[in-house]
Amino acid sequence: MNSGRLEAFSDGVFAVAITLLALDLAVPHPGGPHHPSLTDQLSEHWPSFAAYLVSFLTIGIIWVNHHTLFNNIAHIDRPLLFLNLLMLFFVVSIPFVTTTFADYLRDGGFQASVAGAIYNGVFAGMGVSFALLFWWTIRHEHLKTALPPGAILTAVIRFGIGNVAYLAAVGVAFASPAAALLMSGLVAVYYVFEQTPRRNGPRGDPTTGDEQPQP
Repeated sequence: MNSGRLEAFSDGVFAVAITLLALDLAVPHPGGPHHPSLTDQLSEHWPSFAAYLVSFLTIGIIWVNHHTLFNNIAHIDRPLLFLNLLMLFFVVSIPFVTTTFADYLRDGGFQASVAGAIYNGVFAGMGVSFALLFWWTIRHEHLKTALPPGAILTAVIRFGIGNVAYLAAVGVAFASPAAALLMSGLVAVYYVFEQTPRRNGPRGDPTTGDEQPQP
């Protein structure tokens, strides 16, 4: 099976998920003289904007990595299709958990901690499912160009960093939901700026080839 159809379907899911994030970015319309000012309303809704930023970056990063991974896949088998669906299951859950976390974070309390744990749990599920995608392509030799052992080990370590951080944030959410959101944001920033080694090109030239995917 050609990967084009799978990538087109996945791109559509990513596009819908990242668009849905913006639907809850709203403040009340202007009111009378005693109506709160726009700046007050914006500051009151900071959880929505903060959660939106973190979720937007996270979906964007996984989309970039998904494209990079499948750009190097030679053929698709049935298990790979289901692993991709598992990853998309978590991706389409992100708008829901983002809105839920933002709403409860504004009010605080134990329910905010539960919402924060669910939020980071979805991120962890997405990261683990993407790692499974990567593992399946390596294990069953689906890649157009095989990765050197060093690159595989490096990718596994980097997958682990993000997933461990998300799982840790699940626990942190019960102590401080805001700190858990910050942890998720730091993971996203890390993967935005973290540069990965390129696979060796002809004659061992390390400047050629595509960058390897990150979680």
